[in-house]
Amino acid sequence: MEKNLKILTYGCQMNVAESERMAGQLKKIGYTLTENFSDADLILINTCCVRETAEEKIYGKIGELKKYKFSNPNLILGIVGCMAQKNGENLLKNYPHVDFVLGTGQRGELLNVVKNFESARKKFVDVSNVSGIIDDENIFPIRGGKISAFVPIMYGCNNFCTYCIVPYVRGRERSRQPEEIFSEIHDAIQNNFKEITLLGQNVNSYGKDLKTKNFAELLSEIDKFPKLERLRFMTSHPKDLSDDLISVMANGKKICEHIHLPVQYGSNKILQKMNRVYTVEKYLELVKKIREKIPEISLTTDLIVGFPGETDDDFKKTLEFLEKVQFDMAFTFIYSERSGTPAINFDGKVDDETKHKRLDELMKLQNKISLEKNLKLQGKIVEVLVEGESKTDKNIFTGRTRTNKLVLFPHKSEKIGDLVNVKINQVQTWILKGEII
Repeated sequence: MEKNLKILTYGCQMNVAESERMAGQLKKIGYTLTENFSDADLILINTCCVRETAEEKIYGKIGELKKYKFSNPNLILGIVGCMAQKNGENLLKNYPHVDFVLGTGQRGELLNVVKNFESARKKFVDVSNVSGIIDDENIFPIRGGKISAFVPIMYGCNNFCTYCIVPYVRGRERSRQPEEIFSEIHDAIQNNFKEITLLGQNVNSYGKDLKTKNFAELLSEIDKFPKLERLRFMTSHPKDLSDDLISVMANGKKICEHIHLPVQYGSNKILQKMNRVYTVEKYLELVKKIREKIPEISLTTDLIVGFPGETDDDFKKTLEFLEKVQFDMAFTFIYSERSGTPAINFDGKVDDETKHKRLDELMKLQNKISLEKNLKLQGKIVEVLVEGESKTDKNIFTGRTRTNKLVLFPHKSEKIGDLVNVKINQVQTWILKGEII
């Protein structure tokens, strides 16, 4: 009997990949994806808890879904992922219409949990095994995209940055076996995916627990896959980005010229309090090394303002740091307190008004730098992988350059997945516009 599944995904690319895997698992017992809540026999919320705003949004959505339980008493509602791991039993207590809660290490249990609930209708919580081995063999994800596939290569994090909840809700680092990763990539390529993005909380740590291939070696092997057009990865921790990796990127054919390298802050005092284990000087040295070997590289980053202890001087140093590095783009955030992390007990809290003022100033400077970087592409011809129609105009298609810049162009005869040459004739802070030549 065919049953309908609706998955709501919050948070990072890893969560997107895991939702695709859960859909693949549930297909084995007759579940087909639906867009509509009202048609669903099973609703899964794949949760995030990195920031307080994400949690609040999810709580609101869980409450909202109560009405569907009233109209369909047989509907099953499950909460999975990071917030499920963090809050466990409390989710059932506070939301009686929730049927089961599964933590991040329990994804392998999903099929049995759903089957058992279908027959016994007995509520279930399991968040016991945060660092559990996740068996991804024989999992065929139902991917949301058509040309770009997310492939997790490892799970968990060992870094314990003082502001971050991830190591507590994702567990210790566990690498997937290379053969498992290669098999999944081959399957994606057979299904006409042109681009692969390798995922991990810190991909540079890949293989340390396996003692087989390190990340540079893994990347080098995947770069040789026939029919693969592009290869990306995220996220990289600056402390682990090796010279070998830079060389593999410089010599690779499919590896895209883009690194997302979160710095988080531009003053050594705050970096130390964050437990980032590198200095501003070390980061600048790394950037210099990358740009010397890969001159066309695009660098993006994450930045947090309002961390406890941040002074005007620290913030000034961060602005100066931004001017020095010249990132192509930065994702900027206000520090969010997370219970269970060391930083929640730090002195020197920054008031909200100051946080927002600093965030505005930081974004203003980065927008100026991003525009200046993009202006260098005015009149240039770039290779674009066609992704499909623009959300606002079906006559305009979108795609990305190898350096991960978004390009809009009038649609002619090209198809999704084609590689086309586009001449850039209009430049904005976040997008490039051009025409196919």
